[in-house]
Amino acid sequence: MKIKKKNIFRRVFCGFIAAAVLFSSSPAMAAEYEDYYEEAPIVTATPTPDPHTEYYNQAPDTDSIKEWPAGPKIEGESAVLMDLTTGAVLYSKNASKAQYPASITKIMTTLLACEHLDMNGKLVMSESAAYGITESNSSSIYADTNEEFTMEQVLMAVMLQSANEMTLAVAEETSGSVKKFVELMNQKARQLGCTNTHFNNPNGLPDELHYTTASDMAKIARAAWQNPYFRRYTTRDYYEIPPTNRFPETRYLLNHHKMMEGQQYAYEGVLGGKTGYTEAAGNTLVTFAKRDNLYLVAVVMKSVNGAYSDTAALLDYGFNNFTRSAVPSGAESISATYLPAEKYILKDYRNSVLFSSMSTPSVTLPNGIGIDRLSSSRTVKKNPAGLPLLETSYVFNGHQVGTARLYQKTLLSDLLL
Repeated sequence: MKIKKKNIFRRVFCGFIAAAVLFSSSPAMAAEYEDYYEEAPIVTATPTPDPHTEYYNQAPDTDSIKEWPAGPKIEGESAVLMDLTTGAVLYSKNASKAQYPASITKIMTTLLACEHLDMNGKLVMSESAAYGITESNSSSIYADTNEEFTMEQVLMAVMLQSANEMTLAVAEETSGSVKKFVELMNQKARQLGCTNTHFNNPNGLPDELHYTTASDMAKIARAAWQNPYFRRYTTRDYYEIPPTNRFPETRYLLNHHKMMEGQQYAYEGVLGGKTGYTEAAGNTLVTFAKRDNLYLVAVVMKSVNGAYSDTAALLDYGFNNFTRSAVPSGAESISATYLPAEKYILKDYRNSVLFSSMSTPSVTLPNGIGIDRLSSSRTVKKNPAGLPLLETSYVFNGHQVGTARLYQKTLLSDLLL
């Protein structure tokens, strides 16, 4: 056995010696040998993840309008930028796609409260309102049963603190029950021209039957902005609720919108707005802003990081690329002229004003585009507040950029004897 081990050792040793001689005498063969036994390279760096959402590179729908400024890229799935004065949509991306709104729902809730409740009145919390929210970590000011608030305190809590229990109190005070108030919310949405909105609660907490679109939300926000009481609540940056009959300490409310002056993402011209977030909705944000004579509202839905960078990009786009101009050629009134022979059947056969305008119409156009490039058309529309009205639509390259409304003053039946 010892002899065999020596033989084996001698053979292995000789093999190594031979290989060494071979490689030293033939570099080419040595290289080939090394290539044969070369291992795959070790990868130490991981691929860099895409920092943007899947919607970032999606072009906005408004890019398809001829001679329209190219819109910015944003992280949000849906967005609309609208001129509050003319109603012109300056930017649109997936604007008609249904999304969960989260707490921007409270814009509609506050608007209805402003329209139906006494803003100088008071409200007493019911037990169902104070303890009707069962979701954990829900935004709240921890109102208690029988606690008394002024309406200003209630709506400041809704818009600044996003207090969900206060929306239940508003609903009960306005309509008698949350269910009836939700019906009122949906009725108002239809009156404003919303086509793909269904509210199922007054606060925006997760619900599969509670949805809207960026387009519809812009219409709601525009209507809300036109209400002076609503503007008081959405533009306030700080508010205090002093001790009440049920709570011994002062409540300090700070507007959650971080683009307000003095906040983290402060943006020049931002007047106010409403934030929203749920896991299903992502970040939603409505922002009102003004520079020069442009009043804009930006709506961003299903975004990230608060949707603040998206909103800043939209506002930059709007303020830098568009101008609002008056349309002096718009008719101030439309009259009917009757013949003298018609005096036998009419009370007044002279000029009778049928429709009249209450303001000078204006349009929002890309910089450098004159009003001489516009086309217009007239249609009679329903008016929830009264008689049908005559609406003139101003269009640029197929896109509506403003409207003028003439309100009916005289009915034909009023002229008859």
